[in-house]
Amino acid sequence: TLPPNSGNKEITWMMLEAGADTDVVNSVGRTAAQMAAFVGQHDCVTVINNFFPRERLDYYTKPQGLDKEPKLPVKLAGPLHKIITTTNMHPVKIVLLVKENPLLAEVEALQKCYRVLDLICEKCMKQKDMNEVLAMKMHYISCIFQKCITFLKEREDKLDGLIKSLLKGREKDGFPVYQEKLIRESIRKFPYCEATLLQQLVRSIAPVEI
Repeated sequence: TLPPNSGNKEITWMMLEAGADTDVVNSVGRTAAQMAAFVGQHDCVTVINNFFPRERLDYYTKPQGLDKEPKLPVKLAGPLHKIITTTNMHPVKIVLLVKENPLLAEVEALQKCYRVLDLICEKCMKQKDMNEVLAMKMHYISCIFQKCITFLKEREDKLDGLIKSLLKGREKDGFPVYQEKLIRESIRKFPYCEATLLQQLVRSIAPVEI
C-alpha cells in the first residue's frame, strides 16, 4: 500500500517503483491518490496518476499466444516507458522526447509503439478497476505518435516541421491553432464514448470556439 509521505513526490515515486499498490483503500475507502488530493498534495497525485510499472510494458516485449514476434521490440521498451511516465503532456514535449531518441524517431518503431499504446488503452478501459485517466493518456500519446509518423513520411523537415507547426501562432493573437486542433482531434477519436472523463472533456471543450 501507499501511505501518506508529507507530499514528497520523489519518495512517492520510489515507493511506486518498489511495488506499492495504488488501488488499496484505507479505513474510510480512500486510495492514496484521493488522500493526497484531499490534503492538497497535488504533485503526489500527479506522480501516482502517471505511474505505469515497467513490467506492464515489458509484457509486450515477449511473444504472446500464437505470435512469433513480440508486439514491442525490447530496445523500444525503455524509450517508450520514459514517454508513458512523463508528467509533462504538452505535445511539443512528447515530440521532443521522440526526436531525441534515434531508436524511436522512425516510422516502423512508432507504428509498433502506438499499437501497443492502443492495446494498453483498451486494457485500462476493460479491466475490473477501470482507469480512464491512464487510458486517455495512452490514447493521446498514440495520436501524437501517429502525427509524428505522418510528418516523418511526408515532410522534408520531418519532426522539426511538426514542432514548428505545433508552436506557430496565428497572426492576430499568437494562438497555436494547429496544436489546439491536434488535442481536440485526439479527444474526438477516443474510442470509448461511455467514459465519464471523455464526456467531461467534451462538455468543457465543445462550447469553446478556436
